[in-house]
Amino acid sequence: MARLADYFVLVAFGPGPRAGSGEGHGQILQRFPEKDWEDNPFPQGIELFCQPSGWQLCPERNPPTFFIAVLTDINSERHYCACLTFWEPVEPSQAPACSGEEEEEAGERPSPSALVPPTQLFAPKTLVLVSRLDHAEVFRNSLGLIYTIHVEGLSVSLENVIGNLLTCTIPITGGSQPDSVEEGARTISLGAGDRQVIQTPLTDSLPVSCCSVALLFRQLGITNVLALFCAALTEHKILFLSRSYQRLTDACRGLLALLFPLRYSFTYVPILPAQLLEVLSTPTPFIIGVNSLFQAETQELLDVIIADLDGGTVTVPECVHIPPLPEPLHSQTHSALCMVLDPELELADLAFPPPSTSTSSLKMQDKELRAVFLRLFAQLLQGYRWCLHIVRIHPEPVIRFHKAAFLGQRGLVEDDFLLKVLEGMAFAGFVSERGVPYRTTDLFDELVANEVKRMRADENQPHRVLRHVKELAEQLYKNENPYPAVTMHKVQKPGESSHLRRAPPRPFPRLDESTVQWIIDQATAKLQGAPPAVRAEKKATVPSGPPMAAIVERNGAVHANSARRLEVVRNCISYVFEGKMLEAKKLLPAVLRALKGRAARRCLTRELHLHVQQNRAVLDHQQFDFVVRMMNCCLQDCTALDEHGIAAALLPLVTAFCRKLSPGVTQFAYSCVQEHVVWSTPQFWEAMFYGDVQTHIRALYLEPAEEDDGPSAKGEAGPTEPGAPGKEEEEEEEEEEERSALDVASEQRRLWPTLSRDKQQELVQKEESTVFSQAIHYANRMSYLLLPLDSSKSRLLRERAGLGDLESVSNSLVTNSMAGSVAESYDTESGFEDAETSDVAGTVVRFINRFVDKVCTESGVTSDHLKGLHVMVPDIVQMHIETLEAVHRESKRLPPIQKPKLLRPSLLPGEECVLDGLRVYLLPDGREEGSGGSVGGPALLPAEGAVFLTTYRVIFTGMPTDPLVGEQVVVRSFPVASLTKEKRINIQDQYLQDGLQLRSCTFQLLKMAFDEEVGSESAEVFRKHLHKLRYPPDIKGTFAFTAGSIYTAGRQPRTAKEKSPSLRTLSRNLVKNAKKTIGRQYVTRKKYNPPSWEQRGHPVPPEDQEDEISVSEELEPSTLTPASALKPSDRLTMNSLVERACCRDYQRLGLGTLSSSLSRAKSEPFRVTPVNRMYAICRSYPGLLIVPQSIQDNTLQRISRCYRQNRFPVVCWRSSRSKAVLLRSGGLHGKGVVGLFKAQNAPSPGQSQADSSSLEQEKYLQAVVSSMPRHADAASGRNTLSGFSSAHMASHGKWGSIRAGGRSSASSLAVDVGSRLAGKDLLGPPQPNGAPSEPGFLRPQRAALYIIGDKAQLKGVRPDPLQQWELVPIEVFEVRQVKASFKKLLKACVPGCPAEEPNSYLRSLEESEWLSQIHKLLQVSVLVVELLDSGSSVLVSLEDGWDITTQVVSLVQLLSDPYYRTLEGFRLLVEKEWLSFGHRFTHRGAHTLAGQSSGFAPIFLQFLDCVHQVHSQFPMEFEFSQFYLKFLSYHHVSHRFRTFLLDSDYERIELGLLYEEKGERKGQQACKSVWEYVERLSKKTPVFYNYMYAPEDTEVLRPYSNVSNLKVWDFYTRETLAEGPPYDWELVQGPPEPVEEERPDGGAPQSRRRVVWPCYDSRLRAQPDAISRLLEELQRLETELGRPSERWKDTWDRVKAAAQRSEARQDGRSTPSSLLMSSVSHHRRSLGVYLQEGPVGSTLSLSLDSDQSSSSTPSSGRQAARRSTSTLYSQFQTAESENRSYEGTLYKKGAFMKPWKARWFVLDKTKHQLRYYDHQVDTEYKGVIDLAEVESVTPGTPTMGAPKTVDEKAFFDVKTTRRVYNFCAQDVHLAQQWVDRLQSCLSDA
Repeated sequence: MARLADYFVLVAFGPGPRAGSGEGHGQILQRFPEKDWEDNPFPQGIELFCQPSGWQLCPERNPPTFFIAVLTDINSERHYCACLTFWEPVEPSQAPACSGEEEEEAGERPSPSALVPPTQLFAPKTLVLVSRLDHAEVFRNSLGLIYTIHVEGLSVSLENVIGNLLTCTIPITGGSQPDSVEEGARTISLGAGDRQVIQTPLTDSLPVSCCSVALLFRQLGITNVLALFCAALTEHKILFLSRSYQRLTDACRGLLALLFPLRYSFTYVPILPAQLLEVLSTPTPFIIGVNSLFQAETQELLDVIIADLDGGTVTVPECVHIPPLPEPLHSQTHSALCMVLDPELELADLAFPPPSTSTSSLKMQDKELRAVFLRLFAQLLQGYRWCLHIVRIHPEPVIRFHKAAFLGQRGLVEDDFLLKVLEGMAFAGFVSERGVPYRTTDLFDELVANEVKRMRADENQPHRVLRHVKELAEQLYKNENPYPAVTMHKVQKPGESSHLRRAPPRPFPRLDESTVQWIIDQATAKLQGAPPAVRAEKKATVPSGPPMAAIVERNGAVHANSARRLEVVRNCISYVFEGKMLEAKKLLPAVLRALKGRAARRCLTRELHLHVQQNRAVLDHQQFDFVVRMMNCCLQDCTALDEHGIAAALLPLVTAFCRKLSPGVTQFAYSCVQEHVVWSTPQFWEAMFYGDVQTHIRALYLEPAEEDDGPSAKGEAGPTEPGAPGKEEEEEEEEEEERSALDVASEQRRLWPTLSRDKQQELVQKEESTVFSQAIHYANRMSYLLLPLDSSKSRLLRERAGLGDLESVSNSLVTNSMAGSVAESYDTESGFEDAETSDVAGTVVRFINRFVDKVCTESGVTSDHLKGLHVMVPDIVQMHIETLEAVHRESKRLPPIQKPKLLRPSLLPGEECVLDGLRVYLLPDGREEGSGGSVGGPALLPAEGAVFLTTYRVIFTGMPTDPLVGEQVVVRSFPVASLTKEKRINIQDQYLQDGLQLRSCTFQLLKMAFDEEVGSESAEVFRKHLHKLRYPPDIKGTFAFTAGSIYTAGRQPRTAKEKSPSLRTLSRNLVKNAKKTIGRQYVTRKKYNPPSWEQRGHPVPPEDQEDEISVSEELEPSTLTPASALKPSDRLTMNSLVERACCRDYQRLGLGTLSSSLSRAKSEPFRVTPVNRMYAICRSYPGLLIVPQSIQDNTLQRISRCYRQNRFPVVCWRSSRSKAVLLRSGGLHGKGVVGLFKAQNAPSPGQSQADSSSLEQEKYLQAVVSSMPRHADAASGRNTLSGFSSAHMASHGKWGSIRAGGRSSASSLAVDVGSRLAGKDLLGPPQPNGAPSEPGFLRPQRAALYIIGDKAQLKGVRPDPLQQWELVPIEVFEVRQVKASFKKLLKACVPGCPAEEPNSYLRSLEESEWLSQIHKLLQVSVLVVELLDSGSSVLVSLEDGWDITTQVVSLVQLLSDPYYRTLEGFRLLVEKEWLSFGHRFTHRGAHTLAGQSSGFAPIFLQFLDCVHQVHSQFPMEFEFSQFYLKFLSYHHVSHRFRTFLLDSDYERIELGLLYEEKGERKGQQACKSVWEYVERLSKKTPVFYNYMYAPEDTEVLRPYSNVSNLKVWDFYTRETLAEGPPYDWELVQGPPEPVEEERPDGGAPQSRRRVVWPCYDSRLRAQPDAISRLLEELQRLETELGRPSERWKDTWDRVKAAAQRSEARQDGRSTPSSLLMSSVSHHRRSLGVYLQEGPVGSTLSLSLDSDQSSSSTPSSGRQAARRSTSTLYSQFQTAESENRSYEGTLYKKGAFMKPWKARWFVLDKTKHQLRYYDHQVDTEYKGVIDLAEVESVTPGTPTMGAPKTVDEKAFFDVKTTRRVYNFCAQDVHLAQQWVDRLQSCLSDA
């Protein structure tokens, strides 16, 4: 029995320190009993809790209030203080008397203050009942009764009532089921005619909640309560606010009830008094309630979750994260709560809802809500008993919970919520309270053991869930109200509004202490005589329930644990132990992949256990290596906690598997698997230790017959038995044997009280020694795994010392795996380098000692034993170190593992090896195809092989490490000269050193890890050599020069670097002859003796040209450069210059020739000037330039000063049709711009020289304008361009679009220029006299010359309207932007590591802005093309005139002139615009040491990409193939050829290179010129030729330039790992494919199928196109016949000619048709090509289709839609298979109101249809008539609009079921033929 109430207290108001303020404090007037109970001292501070808001006087009498405050004492016992407060009047007259001294009843008449007017004031007084039981209703009734007796003046003694209340006893909770109602439900009476029934709950452990949970949900709602629930479980601070104290108490009680079966163990104060508000800033978690009056004080709390009960809100601060319940539990709980709280929700949508269901009462709803949470906990903690480790049974059970295993088996390792719950205090209490195997059980134990299966089955059936919830609610309700029949209370209450009566009763009387004390004493004496109340506990073994099941089902995991994988693992292990090493090696990669899956790892541990006999398994070296690799693979995916028990299962194995190194020296597997974080985690070792102890304790009681020394002996040997590997096997073992460790413990606890004292003592000692022996065993095990093999060097430690993810910051030296956990105790002073063995030993000793301390203290090992352990640990460690020294020494002597043979790469002629192969692993980078990514294909990477450094390339050759891929050779290489970035990378692998990542601008990436045998010195040597080769001191150090000469690593620079980067070293033979004429005024008669080979190669033709050519009249000393000191012979110089590419091109374009006497033909508008032949005016220009005829040579020097780098405007191309010219120059200097656009006054005599230069420049531009035939009269100010109509303009060429698109800023093109270019505004007719009618007249006209300049440069310039030139300012990107963009493009196309996100490639590509730059270049080029085509000349004057200018003028010429689209023409274009006009290849390509800092700028590559874009859009316009462009892209950076070296012709002359390219040294030596190489190769193979080449002569191309029309060039993305880049043709010509032959055994020939792997094979070589295949076949057949095979080009030309002839014959018309019918010139032709057999069947005819528009008028500028007709028919189909039975032209009348049109009709018998096309060559038909629908074919009559010249009888009609078609043939005969054919078709059907 227990006391209902411990103390009764009367508390009254006492005035505060500030008299008269109305505030005071509480005073205890009386308390009963006055002496404390022995078992329950009086709680302090009650007076604060009676008035939580403070003691204050009130101006009016308030009604009495009741609430219960909860106080927690030092022993965590809760005391419930029921407080009933009422107000009594204070008499003002008495107030002054009491101000000085305290009187007995001071509380009844406190002093009023001067501030309070002398009205009636009321003071609070509180009756308090203190109890340890929570019977709220009984307390309310009892205090109410006492108050009623006082107020109503009942004739009952208050002393008796209070005495009875304090002596009332009630049954203990959770007792045995009472026999009668009276025992369980106690009826009490306090002696005032009252009666109350107290029902004690059936189970003590279940909380009593009344309606508090339901009220909490009603106030806050489901989501908020769930948030609070999770916050309380994860130990956050929770604060409730409400104006009602009772509500605060209820809310706190409700939240605690939800947490069952966990108990809240932190601060719990449902009502916090105002004076104690600072408690809220405590750092520990709490649940506290505070009155809303103090809400302001709670505002600054940053980490407190505030629940406002009155407002229904929960506020979570930003810094607080409440982890949610794991799914699917969260959603299941949510929906179950909805069903309980809102049953109508399910029926809300029903058309005919049932009559409203009766809702549960509030009390019942409260229990249903609790039942939902009880189910939640049962699901969350199901199977928790399987993860309990029973460490001790006697004298008291010691139980530990294996958290990691629990999380691992639930599949919730990552779940934040469960992790925090398991780490919390509440769960620790749960384990110690409920882990005990033998105790009383309650509802939760039943539920978690027996109902889990049912809950899983009910998951998706709401009605069954609800039924279960209601069943549980019934039980909870019954627990609180076991006897619903006897809940009759009879308690008097005061009358209505009794507190407001005018005649106030006397104050609450002072009670007589002696009376009350006497009653208490009487009762105590009576109780002492009675027997003590013993709680009759019904103890039982707690059911464990079914083992664990994962909450989260793992479906669709990548590594599905299929039986096949486990089979592979088993097979591999059996092969290893049977010694079949080759078989095992084949399976190993598959096993290592399978080991990513958990089942495979478990399977591995089980299989390995089978091969351990007597705790030992000796292996040979290969077996040992295999086993260790598999173990490491298993362990590398283990986290620090080892959730899946893999490390636990391997722990006994690593001490079992070993190999003999030499007699007496054995190496165990543990020395090779230390590299894992799990070994340095204390929690792992603790869980392992407790698991093993449990196994041994269980064995101790299962075999009681064993001797005393049994357990310790077993302790040494036990753990390595297959039977005790850890949790995984434990589960199985426990299923096999009936009794688990918990069952054994339960049985032992039941027997414990019955045992004798001696027997008890003996069992305790046995258990203690078992634990002790296990502690020794684990000290050994830990030293095995923590001490590194080479403790002296401790290399591994240093590497892994940075492991930061452990508990503490790691600075330890323990081991590779151990860093962190032992850091605090390690003396960091000693550093890593000179750490001695003792340091390692010391750290390990400290780690082990800490572990031993913890586990032994928890397991109750005696202090003596513990001291003994501390003494033993250093000896164990020292002993092990000594053993390891021998092992380390012997392991060094092992023969190295057989590595694969190094594959030597094939080298080019002249290429030499600088560094022989260094063993490396080529790691997968971001190109996932090579690693068998999304494209499929084999995992070629990682590959094992070697890296070679030659004078030309960096080459990796090797084999894939995955043997399943087969014997495929992997080659990846790039030219040394193309290296753009080299960086060191860290490799996370114990066997590999750190590596290098090399990135090249040919879009290759070598990500290599050096093998352990490669020392860091070798790697460093490799880097240094690479650097020297990449950046030679001067250009002569590049491969193009050194090829064939013996490589010397440290070649000294021959000449010092000069100041100006554009002037490299001067050729020595020229410098010798230089005269010191720098200061001379005139430079005349320069003689030049060329090298002798020049004369040998080219006999000089006799020329009678003048010896003397005046260069400049007024050379200033400052402008003369060392170049003018050269003295070449003019005659030879001129001869050589004339032969340069640009000169040949000028002649072709008719831009003037050098006549023999250099006399100028005045009729020519332009002339060739040799003014720059000494490169004196402009270093970077060619020797011969085209300038207007009227300009004198002596003015050019002055003009050149206005331009950057002296690059003055020169003509580089002329349109053959419009005669407009294209000029190029550098950008204008500032002064030049200003002068150019000044008013046209005559210069005054005092003008500066700058002005005179500007005038010269203006004259120069005027001369350019005048030299154009149309503008010869432009000097008079007239402009004859105005009549140019838009129709005329649109009639030539193919038009793309230059409207701004993408991100381009080209919208900055001047609006009027742009709109005119698009031909939009129709220009008005000119005035009769050509004079402007108003000043703005010329703006809509075309200017004679447009100057394309940089917007920034031309800012603020307003050209004069009468000038003949106009500025087009455009924004161009700078070289640094191109560099930045290229870097991003490289990273996008060749990322260094695999991408995390799926679309990262496209995003990176967009961010690089590479395509935007291509777009802008094409856009500007099309603009210039348009201007030139319309007859205006254009001067491109951007930057320094050698980067973007070169790109633009080259593209313009390519688009405008079909000649440049041939192989020969493209070569000429590049030689002229890029080489002769001085694009700085060496500077932009960073070829030498000097350019290293500037980096690689891909200007030429960008140009080639633009050409590729045009090529893709117009595939039939180019003679060369896309491969040609890729070839040039590769070799312009490769330095294999000398063509793309140096910055200008001037520098090439210095080095004697310029004329060498003419190829005077024939013979077999390596080509020096790329063009020569292309020429040679083209003779052998059509690799550079485009079969679709079928040009239209007058074609001007206008490509689309929007980013959406551009393609990423496959040069950036493709690679062939079979042979490396395919651009060095000699290296990639593999052996010819075997021809299909009969096999010797007479079997069928083998299939010629080939598997083509992405990223590995070259698709072009594996599967060449049809024409290449046929040409190869021809060559092969000719060789077989013994004929000399003719060149492929000749064959191809003959075939083409034959095709043209046969087509002409087929046509049957007089006009011979060309190979391509190009009736409409301005439509883009498709990519289509089909081959068909000719009429005879002998010749192969090729026909290319063109896409033609329906309207054939050339002037219609409509853009035809592009259709893709890329159909490649088989070349050997018969004419029948073309499905064309009869064809020809017919006129067809359109539908109603449509005209007659000529169409090409094809009658197709096979498909039984009549098709018609726009043109004969079309492949897509316009329409089709199904012959099945034809009813009749009849003669017709001409209708309106029919062809006039045709006979009436040539008309016929075809009637179908839908309509009548009217046809007309060209004559009667043809009409008859058509009718006959149609009739025969119909009759055949």
